[in-house]
Amino acid sequence: MTQAAHTKVKKILGFPLQGFGLFSSLLLGVASAFFTFFASTTVAIYALLAWNLIGHHAVSYADSYRYVGFPAGVLVLIVALPLFAVLWLREKMKRP
Repeated sequence: MTQAAHTKVKKILGFPLQGFGLFSSLLLGVASAFFTFFASTTVAIYALLAWNLIGHHAVSYADSYRYVGFPAGVLVLIVALPLFAVLWLREKMKRP
């Protein structure tokens, strides 16, 4: 058996944490922020829908983008880009 077969690749939820190039690292960081923006905005819209229907309020649905979706997306982008950059740098340092 080769040495590569013996080394274990670290994984989180089945997702390998090594072997990314620069472009794929940037793409993963932006995609995770994009997904977070849309997922949190969807949840916020449904929460505002329930709030408006149950309490007879008139809160604008634009608030879900402004106060929930955008900050969540930016926060994930701020965390994900350095994380994937570090993973990319580790991979670069390992290769001869």
